[in-house]
Amino acid sequence: MPAAHRPGLRVDAALTIPEAELSWRFSRSSGPGGQGVNTADSRVELLWDIAASTALSPRQRERLLGALAGRLVDGTLTIAASEHRAQLRNREAARERLVAIVADALRPPAPTRRATRPTRGSQERRLEQKRRRTDTKRMRRPPLD
Repeated sequence: MPAAHRPGLRVDAALTIPEAELSWRFSRSSGPGGQGVNTADSRVELLWDIAASTALSPRQRERLLGALAGRLVDGTLTIAASEHRAQLRNREAARERLVAIVADALRPPAPTRRATRPTRGSQERRLEQKRRRTDTKRMRRPPLD
């Protein structure tokens, strides 16, 4: 399906970002491209205003704003792509990167680790190993007399 006719950018089953909320900027890309590098605007910046998005629930918005705080400028996430020579391929790369970043940020945090005590057997094995190592090193010492 052509990019202009897509209903939105599907992140997961619970979230689809509408195309209307995504804005694009284009500029000249550095790197390979031959003579075309000075004429084609192949570098792509994809911008999504998370703070004003209607696609997000308040909980999703809060989680994204917290997880991506270091990447946001005034609540807007910017993804740049310039690794390909063609603008269309850079657009697809930026879309894929946006989906990956948002999906990762929406993933709930891992449960906190509960501290556990070592078993009596593991403590005894550790102490026995220490005794053996001490004896081995003591046998290597020269006599004291």
